[in-house]
Amino acid sequence: MKIAGIDLGDKPLFLAPMEDVTDPSFRWLCKQFGADMVYTEFISSDGLIRDAAKSRAKLNISDDERPVGIQIYGHLIEPMVEAARMAESAGPDVIDINFGCPVKKIANRGAGSGMMRDVPLMVEMTRQIVNAVKTPVTVKTRLGWDDENKNIEEIAERLQDVGIAALTIHGRTRAQLYKGTADWTLIGAVKNNPRIRIPIIGNGDIDSGQSAAEAFARWGVDGVMVGRATYGRPWIFREIHHYLATGTVMPQPSVTERVDIAKKHLLKSVEIKGEKVGVLEMRRHLSNYFKGLPDFKATRLKLVTENDIPVLLDTLDYIGERWGDFDTSGITPPPLSNDI
Repeated sequence: MKIAGIDLGDKPLFLAPMEDVTDPSFRWLCKQFGADMVYTEFISSDGLIRDAAKSRAKLNISDDERPVGIQIYGHLIEPMVEAARMAESAGPDVIDINFGCPVKKIANRGAGSGMMRDVPLMVEMTRQIVNAVKTPVTVKTRLGWDDENKNIEEIAERLQDVGIAALTIHGRTRAQLYKGTADWTLIGAVKNNPRIRIPIIGNGDIDSGQSAAEAFARWGVDGVMVGRATYGRPWIFREIHHYLATGTVMPQPSVTERVDIAKKHLLKSVEIKGEKVGVLEMRRHLSNYFKGLPDFKATRLKLVTENDIPVLLDTLDYIGERWGDFDTSGITPPPLSNDI
């Protein structure tokens, strides 16, 4: 599969852009485990135009996470065009437009999936962004606003016609948020439309090698994007690649390996963001690596409250010593949360 001139190989796996999750350290970690392409957290065009520090910080990408996409969102054309130019100056491999975020405060303003209620505006915004930058432009969106307005087939053709290089489709409507089960039938319909020439990437409920294999085999998508299932489980990319290659399920990482992963993640976060912010923003990740361990409440509390790096590292070592022999094959992966 290729996006413009970017060769991603056969059956590539994508890390979905997720607010407060896909920061540089998490993207780096997912690349270590085989993510073929990663995306930044989504960035507000208004925030970039206002020169907001938090928005500008999200433009920080590094060569060791390439190929990497910067995703932007907004509801007005001119700020989005300017944001795309600013994103391009950071040197990403692609610029991705977020037409899929279902969060109320974004969608109700007409941004994210809210743009699906105004297809002409969506298409014109995309056309102007494509014409304003030299970097390949891609789009991530949903099936439609609600069950009565599943217009992704029309949208896919029109976005392709104004020059996007690839399209990612989440198999839910905006009204569904993350509830229920993703419907891949329309994703398959778009992919199998003879007018569609660009790569189609499927997204929604990919949480195992088996579900990814079915997406490729049944619906014919060019790539698969993994979102919420990566949370506390960045090794899922390794699992999926293994299953696609062998047809067998890879054992879950041991507690000792999880400790090693958590340490690497923590130290990378501190390296990139500094001690205070790096530790604070790791709290949302650390305890998730150990979900399912018995009698873990007190240790979990320490992981999400401690600020001192040596103490955190000692705590992780303690986890390895205390639960090192625990059989992780019975640990159920963290559930797909609705709050990401």
